[in-house]
Amino acid sequence: MDPRHKLTKSLDQLFVDPSNAAIMSARTDDEAARNAANSGVTPEAIKQKLETNLGATHVEIEDMSGGCGQMFEAIIVSPQFTKKTTLARHRLVNAALKEEIAAIHAWTPKCHTPEEWEKKKPQ
Repeated sequence: MDPRHKLTKSLDQLFVDPSNAAIMSARTDDEAARNAANSGVTPEAIKQKLETNLGATHVEIEDMSGGCGQMFEAIIVSPQFTKKTTLARHRLVNAALKEEIAAIHAWTPKCHTPEEWEKKKPQ
């Protein structure tokens, strides 16, 4: 038998168990808020950790997930980013937020030095 055929047959048997709400996405805003509280990842906690670990002078965290705490976008300004590539900056941030990133679905940091931020920030 063709191995691809076996895969298709096995996928036909997959289903989502509605009794296991932990794997389902939030259906209401209240449920999303409870999920965010249970994950332990909040914009405030991320901001505090970045300020403490990276000496960030400006941090903006936006929850892009609609409140369930699973997708964040961030603007991070730190003097530690000076003379570092984008990849090196992201590695610094990811190392500081290792546990938080493991608990969420998506993370998009935008890292700037204070000088870069002065030129880019909204007037």
